[in-house]
Amino acid sequence: MTDFERYFEALRGKNIAVLGLGVSNRPLVRLLLEFGCNVTGCDRTPREKLDDEVLELERSGCRLKVGEDYLEGVEADVVFRTPGMHPGNPAIQALVQRGAEITSEMEAFFEVAPCFIVAVTGSDGKTTTTTLIAEMLKAQGKTVWLGGNIGTPLLPLCREMKQEDYAVVELSSFQLMDMKRSPQRAVVTNLAPNHLDVHKDMEEYVQAKKNIFRFQKQGDLLVLNADNPITASFTGVGQTHFFSRKERTNCVWEENGAICRRGKKILDTRDILIPGTHNIENYMAAIAAVDGLVSDEAICRVARNFGGVEHRIELVRVKDGVKFYNDSIASSPSRTIAGLRSFTQKVILIAGGYDKHIPYDVLGPELCDHVSKLFLCGATAGKIRAAAEQAENPVKPEVTDCADFESAVRAAAAAAKPGDIVLMSPASASFDQFKNFMVRGECFKKIVKEL
Repeated sequence: MTDFERYFEALRGKNIAVLGLGVSNRPLVRLLLEFGCNVTGCDRTPREKLDDEVLELERSGCRLKVGEDYLEGVEADVVFRTPGMHPGNPAIQALVQRGAEITSEMEAFFEVAPCFIVAVTGSDGKTTTTTLIAEMLKAQGKTVWLGGNIGTPLLPLCREMKQEDYAVVELSSFQLMDMKRSPQRAVVTNLAPNHLDVHKDMEEYVQAKKNIFRFQKQGDLLVLNADNPITASFTGVGQTHFFSRKERTNCVWEENGAICRRGKKILDTRDILIPGTHNIENYMAAIAAVDGLVSDEAICRVARNFGGVEHRIELVRVKDGVKFYNDSIASSPSRTIAGLRSFTQKVILIAGGYDKHIPYDVLGPELCDHVSKLFLCGATAGKIRAAAEQAENPVKPEVTDCADFESAVRAAAAAAKPGDIVLMSPASASFDQFKNFMVRGECFKKIVKEL
Protein backbone atom coordinates (compact mmCIF):
# COMPACT_ATOMS: atom_id res chain seq x y z
CA MET A 1 0.00 0.00 0.00
CA THR A 2 1.34 3.46 -0.94
CA ASP A 3 1.55 6.42 1.44
CA PHE A 4 -1.32 7.94 -0.53
CA GLU A 5 -3.56 4.92 0.03
CA ARG A 6 -2.60 4.65 3.71
CA TYR A 7 -3.43 8.32 4.26
CA PHE A 8 -6.91 8.16 2.80
CA GLU A 9 -7.72 4.71 4.21
CA ALA A 10 -7.04 6.15 7.66
CA LEU A 11 -9.78 8.71 7.00
CA ARG A 12 -12.38 6.16 5.91
CA GLY A 13 -15.64 6.53 7.84
CA LYS A 14 -14.56 9.74 9.57
CA ASN A 15 -16.45 13.03 9.54
CA ILE A 16 -14.48 15.43 7.36
CA ALA A 17 -15.16 19.15 6.93
CA VAL A 18 -13.69 20.87 3.88
CA LEU A 19 -13.67 24.63 4.45
CA GLY A 20 -13.86 26.37 1.09
CA LEU A 21 -14.93 24.77 -2.18
CA GLY A 22 -12.56 26.53 -4.53
CA VAL A 23 -10.38 24.99 -7.22
CA SER A 24 -7.91 23.17 -4.97
CA ASN A 25 -10.47 21.63 -2.63
CA ARG A 26 -12.92 20.19 -5.15
CA PRO A 27 -10.66 17.30 -6.24
CA LEU A 28 -9.97 16.76 -2.52
CA VAL A 29 -13.71 16.33 -1.83
CA ARG A 30 -13.96 13.76 -4.63
CA LEU A 31 -11.04 11.82 -3.15
CA LEU A 32 -12.55 11.84 0.33
CA LEU A 33 -15.87 10.57 -1.01
CA GLU A 34 -14.07 7.87 -3.00
CA PHE A 35 -12.47 6.60 0.21
CA GLY A 36 -15.76 6.44 2.09
CA CYS A 37 -15.52 9.59 4.22
CA ASN A 38 -18.52 11.54 5.50
CA VAL A 39 -17.80 14.89 3.88
CA THR A 40 -19.29 18.30 4.62
CA GLY A 41 -18.30 21.01 2.16
CA CYS A 42 -18.49 24.51 3.67
CA ASP A 43 -18.44 27.66 1.56
CA ARG A 44 -19.61 31.26 1.96
CA THR A 45 -21.13 31.32 -1.55
CA PRO A 46 -24.96 31.28 -1.31
CA ARG A 47 -26.67 28.26 -2.77
CA GLU A 48 -28.20 30.15 -5.70
CA LYS A 49 -24.72 31.15 -6.87
CA LEU A 50 -23.07 27.71 -6.64
CA ASP A 51 -21.70 26.40 -9.92
CA ASP A 52 -22.47 23.01 -11.46
CA GLU A 53 -19.23 21.40 -10.24
CA VAL A 54 -20.09 22.09 -6.59
CA LEU A 55 -23.66 20.83 -7.06
CA GLU A 56 -22.22 17.67 -8.61
CA LEU A 57 -20.21 17.14 -5.42
CA GLU A 58 -23.48 17.26 -3.51
CA ARG A 59 -25.04 14.70 -5.85
CA SER A 60 -22.00 12.49 -5.23
CA GLY A 61 -22.61 12.48 -1.48
CA CYS A 62 -21.02 15.66 -0.11
CA ARG A 63 -23.23 17.50 2.38
CA LEU A 64 -23.17 21.22 1.58
CA LYS A 65 -23.19 23.96 4.19
CA VAL A 66 -23.22 27.28 2.33
CA GLY A 67 -24.11 30.92 2.77
CA GLU A 68 -23.23 33.44 5.48
CA ASP A 69 -23.54 30.93 8.34
CA TYR A 70 -21.48 28.24 6.60
CA LEU A 71 -19.13 27.83 9.59
CA GLU A 72 -21.78 27.66 12.29
CA GLY A 73 -22.36 24.30 13.95
CA VAL A 74 -19.72 22.43 11.94
CA GLU A 75 -18.66 19.16 13.58
CA ALA A 76 -15.76 17.10 12.25
CA ASP A 77 -12.95 14.72 13.13
CA VAL A 78 -10.66 16.28 10.50
CA VAL A 79 -10.88 19.75 8.95
CA PHE A 80 -9.24 20.74 5.66
CA ARG A 81 -8.69 24.51 5.73
CA THR A 82 -8.82 26.52 2.53
CA PRO A 83 -5.65 28.64 2.11
CA GLY A 84 -7.50 31.96 2.35
CA MET A 85 -8.94 31.20 5.80
CA HIS A 86 -6.75 32.25 8.72
CA PRO A 87 -5.99 29.38 11.14
CA GLY A 88 -6.93 31.74 13.95
CA ASN A 89 -10.50 32.04 12.66
CA PRO A 90 -12.81 31.59 15.70
CA ALA A 91 -14.73 28.81 13.95
CA ILE A 92 -11.51 26.87 13.34
CA GLN A 93 -10.35 27.43 16.90
CA ALA A 94 -13.69 26.17 18.18
CA LEU A 95 -13.27 23.00 16.12
CA VAL A 96 -9.78 22.52 17.56
CA GLN A 97 -11.15 22.84 21.08
CA ARG A 98 -13.68 20.13 20.26
CA GLY A 99 -10.88 17.79 19.21
CA ALA A 100 -10.78 18.27 15.44
CA GLU A 101 -7.50 17.87 13.57
CA ILE A 102 -6.77 20.82 11.25
CA THR A 103 -4.91 20.20 8.00
CA SER A 104 -5.01 21.28 4.34
CA GLU A 105 -4.84 19.89 0.83
CA MET A 106 -1.22 21.03 0.55
CA GLU A 107 -0.23 19.57 3.92
CA ALA A 108 -1.70 16.25 2.80
CA PHE A 109 0.22 16.44 -0.48
CA PHE A 110 3.52 16.92 1.34
CA GLU A 111 2.72 13.90 3.49
CA VAL A 112 1.92 11.48 0.66
CA ALA A 113 3.88 12.68 -2.39
CA PRO A 114 6.22 9.89 -3.52
CA CYS A 115 8.65 12.15 -5.38
CA PHE A 116 11.25 14.86 -4.77
CA ILE A 117 9.66 18.25 -3.96
CA VAL A 118 11.01 21.68 -4.85
CA ALA A 119 8.90 24.53 -3.44
CA VAL A 120 9.00 28.30 -3.96
CA THR A 121 7.58 31.19 -1.96
CA GLY A 122 8.20 34.92 -1.66
CA SER A 123 6.41 38.23 -2.05
CA ASP A 124 7.27 38.61 -5.75
CA GLY A 125 8.50 36.30 -8.48
CA LYS A 126 7.03 33.07 -7.08
CA THR A 127 5.21 31.93 -10.20
CA THR A 128 7.93 32.80 -12.70
CA THR A 129 10.63 31.18 -10.54
CA THR A 130 8.49 28.08 -9.98
CA THR A 131 7.81 27.80 -13.71
CA LEU A 132 11.49 28.31 -14.57
CA ILE A 133 12.55 25.51 -12.20
CA ALA A 134 9.98 23.21 -13.79
CA GLU A 135 11.10 24.15 -17.31
CA MET A 136 14.76 23.56 -16.46
CA LEU A 137 14.03 20.14 -15.00
CA LYS A 138 11.94 19.24 -18.05
CA ALA A 139 14.74 20.42 -20.34
CA GLN A 140 16.96 17.93 -18.50
CA GLY A 141 14.50 15.16 -19.36
CA LYS A 142 12.85 14.88 -15.94
CA THR A 143 9.16 14.18 -15.39
CA VAL A 144 7.79 17.24 -13.62
CA TRP A 145 4.52 17.96 -11.81
CA LEU A 146 3.87 21.71 -11.53
CA GLY A 147 1.21 23.03 -9.18
CA GLY A 148 0.20 24.41 -5.81
CA ASN A 149 -0.64 28.11 -5.65
CA ILE A 150 0.20 28.28 -9.36
CA GLY A 151 -3.16 26.70 -10.10
CA THR A 152 -3.05 22.90 -10.36
CA PRO A 153 -4.08 20.83 -7.31
CA LEU A 154 -1.38 18.16 -6.95
CA LEU A 155 -2.85 15.86 -4.29
CA PRO A 156 -5.09 13.87 -6.70
CA LEU A 157 -2.13 13.39 -9.05
CA CYS A 158 0.01 11.60 -6.43
CA ARG A 159 -1.27 8.23 -7.67
CA GLU A 160 0.39 8.92 -11.02
CA MET A 161 3.69 10.20 -9.64
CA LYS A 162 6.80 8.04 -9.52
CA GLN A 163 9.65 8.19 -7.05
CA GLU A 164 12.07 9.52 -9.68
CA ASP A 165 9.73 12.40 -10.64
CA TYR A 166 9.89 16.01 -9.42
CA ALA A 167 7.04 18.08 -8.00
CA VAL A 168 7.63 21.83 -8.31
CA VAL A 169 5.25 23.72 -6.06
CA GLU A 170 4.43 27.38 -5.56
CA LEU A 171 3.36 28.13 -1.97
CA SER A 172 1.60 31.24 -0.66
CA SER A 173 1.89 32.53 2.88
CA PHE A 174 -1.70 31.36 3.41
CA GLN A 175 -0.80 27.79 2.46
CA LEU A 176 2.30 27.91 4.64
CA MET A 177 0.79 29.38 7.81
CA ASP A 178 0.22 26.08 9.59
CA MET A 179 2.40 23.77 7.47
CA LYS A 180 4.50 21.32 9.44
CA ARG A 181 6.41 19.84 6.53
CA SER A 182 9.02 21.34 4.23
CA PRO A 183 10.35 20.34 0.79
CA GLN A 184 13.77 18.90 0.01
CA ARG A 185 14.59 22.13 -1.81
CA ALA A 186 13.03 25.43 -0.75
CA VAL A 187 13.30 28.84 -2.42
CA VAL A 188 12.38 32.22 -0.93
CA THR A 189 12.60 34.79 -3.75
CA ASN A 190 12.26 37.93 -1.56
CA LEU A 191 10.01 39.36 1.15
CA ALA A 192 8.23 42.72 1.44
CA PRO A 193 4.97 43.82 3.12
CA ASN A 194 2.07 41.94 1.55
CA HIS A 195 -1.31 40.42 2.48
CA LEU A 196 -1.54 42.46 5.66
CA ASP A 197 -5.30 42.46 5.20
CA VAL A 198 -5.20 38.78 6.24
CA HIS A 199 -2.05 38.47 8.36
CA LYS A 200 -2.25 40.30 11.67
CA ASP A 201 1.15 41.91 11.09
CA MET A 202 4.38 41.66 9.11
CA GLU A 203 5.93 39.31 11.67
CA GLU A 204 3.17 36.75 11.18
CA TYR A 205 3.63 37.02 7.41
CA VAL A 206 7.39 36.40 7.69
CA GLN A 207 6.93 33.50 10.11
CA ALA A 208 4.47 31.88 7.70
CA LYS A 209 7.03 32.13 4.89
CA LYS A 210 9.68 30.52 7.11
CA ASN A 211 7.62 27.33 7.26
CA ILE A 212 8.85 26.51 3.76
CA PHE A 213 12.21 25.60 5.31
CA ARG A 214 11.48 25.37 9.05
CA PHE A 215 11.00 21.58 8.91
CA GLN A 216 13.80 20.73 6.49
CA LYS A 217 16.39 18.09 7.41
CA GLN A 218 20.15 17.85 7.12
CA GLY A 219 20.95 17.40 3.45
CA ASP A 220 18.03 19.56 2.27
CA LEU A 221 18.66 22.82 0.42
CA LEU A 222 17.44 26.38 1.05
CA VAL A 223 17.83 29.09 -1.64
CA LEU A 224 17.72 32.72 -0.47
CA ASN A 225 18.02 36.22 -1.92
CA ALA A 226 21.13 37.85 -0.43
CA ASP A 227 19.97 41.29 -1.63
CA ASN A 228 16.76 41.24 0.40
CA PRO A 229 17.37 42.21 4.06
CA ILE A 230 14.71 39.85 5.39
CA THR A 231 15.67 36.72 3.46
CA ALA A 232 19.38 37.40 3.88
CA SER A 233 18.90 36.96 7.63
CA PHE A 234 17.27 33.52 7.41
CA THR A 235 19.09 30.42 8.61
CA GLY A 236 18.23 26.90 7.47
CA VAL A 237 19.04 23.54 9.03
CA GLY A 238 20.54 22.13 5.84
CA GLN A 239 22.64 23.70 3.12
CA THR A 240 21.92 27.31 2.09
CA HIS A 241 22.55 28.77 -1.36
CA PHE A 242 22.42 32.54 -1.81
CA PHE A 243 21.90 34.48 -5.05
CA SER A 244 22.65 38.17 -5.63
CA ARG A 245 22.75 40.84 -8.31
CA LYS A 246 25.02 43.00 -6.15
CA GLU A 247 27.81 40.80 -4.85
CA ARG A 248 29.44 37.42 -5.07
CA THR A 249 27.81 34.77 -2.89
CA ASN A 250 28.38 31.11 -2.09
CA CYS A 251 26.37 30.05 -5.16
CA VAL A 252 24.86 32.34 -7.83
CA TRP A 253 25.48 35.99 -8.74
CA GLU A 254 25.37 38.43 -11.65
CA GLU A 255 28.64 39.81 -12.96
CA ASN A 256 29.51 41.66 -16.19
CA GLY A 257 26.16 40.94 -17.81
CA ALA A 258 26.18 37.24 -16.97
CA ILE A 259 24.76 34.92 -14.35
CA CYS A 260 27.56 32.98 -12.71
CA ARG A 261 27.48 29.97 -10.41
CA ARG A 262 30.49 29.63 -8.12
CA GLY A 263 32.59 31.67 -10.55
CA LYS A 264 31.54 29.87 -13.73
CA LYS A 265 29.48 31.77 -16.30
CA ILE A 266 26.16 29.98 -16.83
CA LEU A 267 24.07 32.41 -18.85
CA ASP A 268 24.31 35.81 -20.54
CA THR A 269 21.51 38.00 -19.18
CA ARG A 270 20.86 39.28 -22.71
CA ASP A 271 19.73 35.78 -23.65
CA ILE A 272 16.79 36.00 -21.23
CA LEU A 273 13.66 36.67 -23.28
CA ILE A 274 11.45 38.08 -20.52
CA PRO A 275 12.18 41.74 -19.65
CA GLY A 276 13.23 43.25 -16.35
CA THR A 277 15.98 42.93 -13.78
CA HIS A 278 13.56 41.11 -11.48
CA ASN A 279 13.49 38.29 -14.02
CA ILE A 280 17.29 38.08 -13.82
CA GLU A 281 16.74 37.49 -10.10
CA ASN A 282 14.11 34.86 -10.87
CA TYR A 283 16.60 33.06 -13.13
CA MET A 284 19.29 33.20 -10.47
CA ALA A 285 16.91 31.72 -7.88
CA ALA A 286 15.95 28.94 -10.27
CA ILE A 287 19.56 28.20 -11.22
CA ALA A 288 20.49 27.92 -7.54
CA ALA A 289 17.53 25.63 -6.95
CA VAL A 290 18.44 23.16 -9.71
CA ASP A 291 22.15 23.10 -8.83
CA GLY A 292 23.41 19.57 -9.43
CA LEU A 293 20.16 18.49 -11.12
CA VAL A 294 20.26 20.35 -14.45
CA SER A 295 23.06 20.97 -16.94
CA ASP A 296 24.19 24.44 -17.98
CA GLU A 297 23.10 23.68 -21.54
CA ALA A 298 19.56 22.86 -20.42
CA ILE A 299 19.39 26.14 -18.47
CA CYS A 300 20.50 28.13 -21.53
CA ARG A 301 17.97 26.31 -23.69
CA VAL A 302 15.18 27.42 -21.38
CA ALA A 303 16.40 31.04 -21.43
CA ARG A 304 16.37 31.07 -25.24
CA ASN A 305 12.82 29.76 -25.45
CA PHE A 306 10.87 30.74 -22.32
CA GLY A 307 8.56 33.66 -23.15
CA GLY A 308 7.16 34.26 -19.69
CA VAL A 309 4.03 33.46 -17.71
CA GLU A 310 0.59 34.86 -18.52
CA HIS A 311 -0.38 38.07 -16.64
CA ARG A 312 3.26 38.88 -15.89
CA ILE A 313 4.38 41.77 -18.13
CA GLU A 314 2.60 39.96 -20.95
CA LEU A 315 2.58 41.78 -24.30
CA VAL A 316 -1.08 41.77 -25.30
CA ARG A 317 -1.17 43.87 -28.43
CA VAL A 318 0.59 46.50 -30.51
CA LYS A 319 -2.00 48.91 -31.92
CA ASP A 320 -1.16 52.06 -33.85
CA GLY A 321 2.38 51.89 -32.52
CA VAL A 322 1.28 51.55 -28.88
CA LYS A 323 2.31 48.47 -26.87
CA PHE A 324 -0.16 47.19 -24.27
CA TYR A 325 1.22 45.04 -21.42
CA ASN A 326 -0.76 42.95 -18.92
CA ASP A 327 0.91 42.74 -15.50
CA SER A 328 -2.20 41.82 -13.53
CA ILE A 329 -0.17 39.62 -11.15
CA ALA A 330 1.25 42.83 -9.63
CA SER A 331 -0.90 42.98 -6.51
CA SER A 332 1.66 44.85 -4.38
CA PRO A 333 3.79 48.00 -4.78
CA SER A 334 7.03 46.01 -4.94
CA ARG A 335 5.67 43.94 -7.82
CA THR A 336 4.62 47.05 -9.76
CA ILE A 337 8.00 48.66 -9.09
CA ALA A 338 9.68 45.64 -10.67
CA GLY A 339 7.38 45.97 -13.68
CA LEU A 340 8.07 49.68 -14.10
CA ARG A 341 11.81 49.09 -13.97
CA SER A 342 11.52 46.58 -16.79
CA PHE A 343 11.11 49.37 -19.35
CA THR A 344 13.67 51.91 -20.54
CA GLN A 345 11.08 54.64 -21.14
CA LYS A 346 8.30 56.22 -19.09
CA VAL A 347 5.02 54.36 -19.37
CA ILE A 348 1.32 55.08 -19.14
CA LEU A 349 0.27 53.16 -16.02
CA ILE A 350 -3.12 51.76 -15.01
CA ALA A 351 -3.18 51.03 -11.27
CA GLY A 352 -5.40 50.62 -8.23
CA GLY A 353 -7.70 47.98 -6.81
CA TYR A 354 -8.51 46.17 -3.58
CA ASP A 355 -6.82 47.49 -0.43
CA LYS A 356 -4.66 44.91 1.41
CA HIS A 357 -3.68 47.55 3.99
CA ILE A 358 -0.04 47.70 2.96
CA PRO A 359 2.03 50.91 2.67
CA TYR A 360 2.35 52.64 -0.71
CA ASP A 361 4.90 55.35 0.06
CA VAL A 362 7.70 53.31 -1.55
CA LEU A 363 5.80 53.44 -4.85
CA GLY A 364 5.77 57.25 -5.06
CA PRO A 365 9.36 57.91 -6.24
CA GLU A 366 9.08 55.09 -8.79
CA LEU A 367 5.91 56.60 -10.24
CA CYS A 368 7.72 59.91 -10.67
CA ASP A 369 10.72 58.24 -12.31
CA HIS A 370 8.94 55.79 -14.59
CA VAL A 371 5.38 57.00 -15.31
CA SER A 372 4.23 59.82 -17.57
CA LYS A 373 0.48 59.39 -17.12
CA LEU A 374 -1.24 57.52 -14.29
CA PHE A 375 -4.83 56.25 -14.51
CA LEU A 376 -6.29 55.15 -11.18
CA CYS A 377 -9.35 53.21 -10.04
CA GLY A 378 -10.39 51.12 -7.04
CA ALA A 379 -9.99 51.41 -3.28
CA THR A 380 -6.24 52.10 -3.38
CA ALA A 381 -6.46 54.95 -5.91
CA GLY A 382 -6.18 57.59 -3.18
CA LYS A 383 -3.17 55.90 -1.57
CA ILE A 384 -1.35 55.62 -4.90
CA ARG A 385 -2.11 59.25 -5.80
CA ALA A 386 -0.87 60.39 -2.38
CA ALA A 387 2.34 58.37 -2.78
CA ALA A 388 3.09 60.14 -6.07
CA GLU A 389 2.18 63.58 -4.73
CA GLN A 390 4.29 63.18 -1.58
CA ALA A 391 7.40 61.92 -3.37
CA GLU A 392 10.31 64.37 -3.26
CA ASN A 393 10.83 64.21 -7.03
CA PRO A 394 9.42 67.46 -8.49
CA VAL A 395 8.55 65.69 -11.75
CA LYS A 396 5.13 64.13 -11.19
CA PRO A 397 3.05 61.91 -13.45
CA GLU A 398 -0.21 63.31 -14.78
CA VAL A 399 -2.91 61.61 -12.66
CA THR A 400 -6.47 60.79 -13.74
CA ASP A 401 -9.05 59.17 -11.44
CA CYS A 402 -11.45 56.81 -13.20
CA ALA A 403 -14.81 55.37 -12.17
CA ASP A 404 -13.85 51.73 -12.69
CA PHE A 405 -11.31 49.40 -14.28
CA GLU A 406 -12.70 49.49 -17.82
CA SER A 407 -12.88 53.28 -17.77
CA ALA A 408 -9.23 53.40 -16.70
CA VAL A 409 -8.12 51.08 -19.50
CA ARG A 410 -10.03 52.99 -22.17
CA ALA A 411 -8.83 56.36 -20.87
CA ALA A 412 -5.21 55.19 -20.87
CA ALA A 413 -5.56 53.85 -24.40
CA ALA A 414 -7.08 57.14 -25.58
CA ALA A 415 -4.18 59.09 -24.08
CA ALA A 416 -1.50 56.94 -25.76
CA LYS A 417 0.42 58.00 -28.86
CA PRO A 418 2.60 55.93 -31.24
CA GLY A 419 5.69 54.71 -29.40
CA ASP A 420 4.00 54.74 -26.00
CA ILE A 421 3.72 51.79 -23.61
CA VAL A 422 0.49 51.21 -21.69
CA LEU A 423 1.11 49.01 -18.66
CA MET A 424 -1.64 47.58 -16.46
CA SER A 425 0.22 46.87 -13.22
CA PRO A 426 -2.23 47.63 -10.39
CA ALA A 427 0.00 47.42 -7.25
CA SER A 428 -3.20 46.11 -5.65
CA ALA A 429 -5.25 42.95 -5.34
CA SER A 430 -8.20 42.42 -7.67
CA PHE A 431 -10.97 41.52 -5.25
CA ASP A 432 -12.81 44.86 -5.38
CA GLN A 433 -13.95 44.19 -8.96
CA PHE A 434 -12.72 40.71 -9.92
CA LYS A 435 -12.58 37.17 -8.57
CA ASN A 436 -8.79 37.07 -8.93
CA PHE A 437 -5.87 38.61 -10.82
CA MET A 438 -6.35 36.18 -13.72
CA VAL A 439 -9.91 37.37 -14.35
CA ARG A 440 -8.65 40.97 -14.15
CA GLY A 441 -5.92 40.18 -16.69
CA GLU A 442 -8.37 38.51 -19.05
CA CYS A 443 -10.69 41.52 -18.78
CA PHE A 444 -7.80 43.83 -19.65
CA LYS A 445 -6.84 41.72 -22.66
CA LYS A 446 -10.43 41.63 -23.88
CA ILE A 447 -10.79 45.43 -23.68
CA VAL A 448 -7.46 46.00 -25.41
CA LYS A 449 -8.24 43.58 -28.21
CA GLU A 450 -11.56 45.32 -28.80
CA LEU A 451 -9.97 48.80 -29.13
